Formats: sequence, C-alpha cells, structure tokens
Amino acid sequence: MKVAVVGATGLVGTKMLQVLAERSFPVTELIPVASERSVGKEVEFKGKKYKIVSMTDAIAAKPAVAIFSAGGSTSLEWAPKFAEAGITVIDNSSAWRMDPTKKLVVPEVNADALGKDDKIIANPNCSTIQMVVALNPLHKKYNIKRVVVSTYQSVTGTGKKAVDQLFGERAKAEKGSQEEYPMAYKYPIDLNVIPQIDVFLDNGYTKEEMKMVNETKKIMRDDNIRVTATTVRIPVMGGHSESVNVEFAEDFKLEEVRELLSSAPGVIVVDEPGTQQYPMPMDAHDRDEVFVGRLRRDDTQPNTLNLWVVSDNLRKGAATNAVQIAEYLTSKNLL
Repeated sequence: MKVAVVGATGLVGTKMLQVLAERSFPVTELIPVASERSVGKEVEFKGKKYKIVSMTDAIAAKPAVAIFSAGGSTSLEWAPKFAEAGITVIDNSSAWRMDPTKKLVVPEVNADALGKDDKIIANPNCSTIQMVVALNPLHKKYNIKRVVVSTYQSVTGTGKKAVDQLFGERAKAEKGSQEEYPMAYKYPIDLNVIPQIDVFLDNGYTKEEMKMVNETKKIMRDDNIRVTATTVRIPVMGGHSESVNVEFAEDFKLEEVRELLSSAPGVIVVDEPGTQQYPMPMDAHDRDEVFVGRLRRDDTQPNTLNLWVVSDNLRKGAATNAVQIAEYLTSKNLL
C-alpha cells in the first residue's frame, strides 16, 4: 500500500514513521512530504532512504492514505485536494475535529462510525485521546454525567522548540551554558509550571481546555456529558498526565472498575498504592497504551471516581492513534 506522511520531518511526523514500522503497517511505498524547503532531502524508513516530495507530487503519486501532521492551515488547504483525488486523509491537526461532516476517531471508542465515504478523518487532541480511552468502558457501564480534568502536559506537546527551551534552560542552570536557546513559551518552563496551553478564549478557558470539552462529547457520542478542564504545561518528557474526577449516573464498585479497565483495549492498570505503583510519564514513554491508576472513590459526593491517566502524547496521543485508524480502515476494506 502506498502511504504518504505529510509533515514527515516534524516531531510527530518522525514518530509516525517509527510507529508505521513498529506496527508492520503494510507500506509498499512511502511518500514523505514536508515543506518546500525540505523537498529533496531524505528520511529513513525500515532501512531505506526516501526523498521528500512536494504536496502536488504526493497527490500525483496516488497513495491510498495520507497521514497529516503539518498544522491546521496546511490541512485546511491540502486535505481537501488529497480527498478529491480519492486519497483518504487522517489529519492530526485541530482543523477538522469539530467539523460536523467529519468523523473524530479514537479506534477503541468509535471506529465503527467510519465508512468508505470518510475521506478526511480527524485525529483528536492528545489529551482528549488518552482520557476517552480510559473513560469509555466506564461510561458504557455507569453512564458518565460529569468530568473534571486537570492535565499535566509534556513539553513535547508543543514541539521541538519547547524541548530545546527546556534543555537550554537546564544547561544554563546546571552548567552555566551560554548557548542561545529558543523560547517556545512566554515564561521559563524548567522548574516551573505554566497553567496555559494554547490561547485564551472569551470564556476564560484556553483553546486546549475547550478542545477537551467539545471533543470528548463528539467522540463518545453523548452531548449530555459535562466536561470542565484545566490544562497545564509541566517540564517533563515522555507523556501527558491527567487527574480525572468522574461522576456517574450509576454507583460502582472499585473492584469492578479495576476489572473493566484491566480488560479494556489499550489500557493498562497500574494501581498498587501499598507498593507505590502508579502511572508516570517516564513509564509511558514510547509506549502505545494508556496507563491508569490512583483509583479511588470521591467521598464528597455520590457515584464519583478519581483516577490518574498517563500516556505518551506523541504516540497514542498522535502517531499511534492515526496509524490505528489506518489499520482499522485496512481491516474493513475501507481504503
């Protein structure tokens, strides 16, 4: 199968190539695409070198699927052109997520919504993906009424510039380095916490927070779920963490919750407080699963659960989820 990866040289695009190789996706020909200034350069995939091509050349090559990770404006301009050529687009930007004509998909939750006519498919926000993977089996059993989520998000979610800022600050503090480094954030990120991800909106929430609110309802196909979010950037690598407080319509037993999560696709339960076992970003790094722990009842109100959710934002939060969508389409002969 011919597969195009648009944004192949970026942080997520590079991870896309890694995940495609690791999961043995049936790529017969890779078509890496990047900005005009990168055309002609090479990327490596499964031991072979492939030259980066332009958008126009990628469309002319007629891949079966194009996985986009090149930003919203690029997706808005080019995804329809790929789709018009009969190419299925899986887009990692926010461009199409809330478009009512486009499916927003986390395979463990709502892949069954996909059909042959879906030529532009949206990949959700990283922080939303890991949360709904954990919540979906619980929603099916107990019916979620309300979610309160606070996130602790890795600098990798911002991109290479943020990673360079973090390590530049650390080198300056620890070794007295005088090397210049970029500022991805308005403030220092090392030894700091920034309670803002994306721009502020008129309601006082950030765009990232409202993504979690709106995307959760769309993916879980339930507009009655109330979601409120606070998203925070912290100086870690490896993945995003989330403190999630969930109110259900029905009561639950903790042991049953553990059983539901343990048997849910894509979920690993790490919940042994007696031996201080719980999910951490360093454990989720370069893993595809969503890790869940710190399971406990909220004693301040009925039918309410606290849990801690961790996942690698570049993998399950981006690249892996997109590849899993492609895998589903392939398995159902929808490409």
